[in-house]
Amino acid sequence: MNDSKKGSKFSVTSSLLITLSAVLIVISMFFPWWKMVFYAPQYPEGLNIIVYPNKLKGEIDIINGLNHYIGMSNFSEKNFPELSYLIYIIGGLAGLTLLTAILRMKKVLYGLIGIIALVGVTGILDLHFALQRYGTNLSSKAPIKIDPFVPPIIGENTVANFITHSMLGTGIYFVIAAFILLLIPLWKDRVR
Repeated sequence: MNDSKKGSKFSVTSSLLITLSAVLIVISMFFPWWKMVFYAPQYPEGLNIIVYPNKLKGEIDIINGLNHYIGMSNFSEKNFPELSYLIYIIGGLAGLTLLTAILRMKKVLYGLIGIIALVGVTGILDLHFALQRYGTNLSSKAPIKIDPFVPPIIGENTVANFITHSMLGTGIYFVIAAFILLLIPLWKDRVR
């Protein structure tokens, strides 16, 4: 094998790291990716909206009942069409990652990293715009009038007597670990 062809392939160890990355992406589908916790004097234990790639969990009905007073739309899986197809995108990325591990070609790995980065940025923007839509389209007929607001993706926000904490879920940490595993072969198998 000539040097140029040899330099275009990554090592078996890197292939195993990429395979592990695919496994982590699959595992992430079974854990929450993001969550928001609402605290108030009457709910000191907090009320949760927990977002999985394909469903919402938590005390959604109670939160919707409270949000009614400020004129916010209901949280429901129907209002997040992404939940109906996101799981397939994640599965597809896991499949592409496994294919990359099998092919062991650096160019394919570069492409995979670019695709995952693009999907990640798109997901962050999609969540931001969804939160913006919820916080700024408040009904004018609401019993309690408040200024429009945009809940943060990560961090704290106060609305009336509620303090909300937004945070990443376990599933996203698996995805971040998977992405780091994809970057390691770029350094490990770099041409010297």
